[in-house]
Amino acid sequence: MGTYLNVGNAGFTSIKKGMYVDKTGMISFINHTLDTKDKLTCVSRPRRFGKSFAAQMLCAYYDRSCDSRELFEGLAISRDDSFEKYMNKYDVIYLDITGFVSRAFIKGELRNVVINIQTEVIEELVSAYPEVERQNNLPDMLYHISQSTGQKFIFIIDEWDALFRETKNDKYLLDSYIQLLRGLFKDSGKTDRMIAAAYMTGILPIKKYGTHSAVSDFIEYNMIDAEPLEEYMGFTETEVKQLCGESRITFAEIQKWYDGYVLGEGVHVYNPKSVAEAVKRNRIRNYWTRTETYESLKIYIELNEDGLREAIVQLLGNAHVSIDVSTFQNDMTNINSRDDVLTLLVHLGYLAYDSVRGRVFIPNEEVREEFVRSLATSKHKEVAKLIQNSDNLLRQTLNMEETAVAAAVEEVHKMSATPLFYNSEESLRCTIRFAYLSCMDEFIKIEELPSGHGYADVVFIPKKSSLMPVLLIELKWNKTEEGAIAQIRNKDYPYILKGYDEILLIGISYDAESKKHTCKIEKYQECQE
Repeated sequence: MGTYLNVGNAGFTSIKKGMYVDKTGMISFINHTLDTKDKLTCVSRPRRFGKSFAAQMLCAYYDRSCDSRELFEGLAISRDDSFEKYMNKYDVIYLDITGFVSRAFIKGELRNVVINIQTEVIEELVSAYPEVERQNNLPDMLYHISQSTGQKFIFIIDEWDALFRETKNDKYLLDSYIQLLRGLFKDSGKTDRMIAAAYMTGILPIKKYGTHSAVSDFIEYNMIDAEPLEEYMGFTETEVKQLCGESRITFAEIQKWYDGYVLGEGVHVYNPKSVAEAVKRNRIRNYWTRTETYESLKIYIELNEDGLREAIVQLLGNAHVSIDVSTFQNDMTNINSRDDVLTLLVHLGYLAYDSVRGRVFIPNEEVREEFVRSLATSKHKEVAKLIQNSDNLLRQTLNMEETAVAAAVEEVHKMSATPLFYNSEESLRCTIRFAYLSCMDEFIKIEELPSGHGYADVVFIPKKSSLMPVLLIELKWNKTEEGAIAQIRNKDYPYILKGYDEILLIGISYDAESKKHTCKIEKYQECQE
């Protein structure tokens, strides 16, 4: 077993000893692509979403230097017709590009990364195939081995885009890397003779030059276009429910904090790292920051692109924002528009993408917390101020300071809504979501809560550990705030909430002509007397 050639199954053995979710159905998918025109696969997904686990699994299955039968017995792949045919039958070349980058960085030799990749892999190939004459570059070396022995290779490249992320301004190095990939996978005359399959993982889709992909023969699956591999992009709902059965944490708690990535035709996918940590520790919390600080998010939301600030505010208000994902060049340097920034954030896992409607949104409470933390100290001073003012708004609401609440909501509305959509009921609803951001720590927010004889617009219900009152908000458009309170009473919206000690009834009205907001706040007990 080598460092790059036939690394064995130790990595997958270690994975199986921990909290393991069976994703071996992916092997069946790759088996059906072997030696076909679809044999080149690139799967891109955010950090913490199991990319390296999949790479180790594939290495263990295909590597002919080991016997992995016991590892896969009882798993999904063992019941597939292709299981015996391809298991441990190939020379596998495994490249962890992040590892190459890290070692070169320590030595101060980043410019030599591509040279090092080729040199070190060629050394192992020469040792394994001494009868084949050494070649100066990796594609030629592999081709000569295949021609001499008839042996084909399977490539597993983990974090293929690490160079684009870590050395994004070094055009010479990136061009050299692209040329290596093209030499391996784009020269069809050689590729078909020496490569049985290739599987690449990364965060970004394959780099574009103009309108063309750098390695166009790869079939790509990512957070924007995942079909039919949605279930392998993270944990599914079924898998999360099974894990919750082994924990004191309920599925409902996990769902609120970590659900939200919806791929293809409605497949819900969860961040494996966060779910696994929550289940192991029996504690719901933000595990995102354990692997990446909010500073990385700040870099992108601080970019000075037209419309970005307004989009971020709308997203924080739970709105779904329409974008065009086609202009993104699949790297972190050619960011030319608001949509490029938002598309990049989808690939990084900070936003989810609704492919049916072409909209992005913040997927869950864990990621929303990262946005708030990043924006609170960002260069978007107005946004940071509004986030800070959200604390004041909550205090003003609890103190029943009606004029101050109306003024605060009006300020948020002016900033969060574009002129075209300012005068709309959904715009006001989005404003309320954003204005009460501070509520997320102490409350559970429910919209259109069925109660009494209708649906309450927005309700903030205090968490079990909180001493806060219920906040029941009714919104009115070109009507009075008193009318909002009257509707709450007449339709008995507080009926379902009567078990709570205190309920604040909040009526907020907006006049489209004057663009003025007004507010009325009453305690439920008082209005019943």
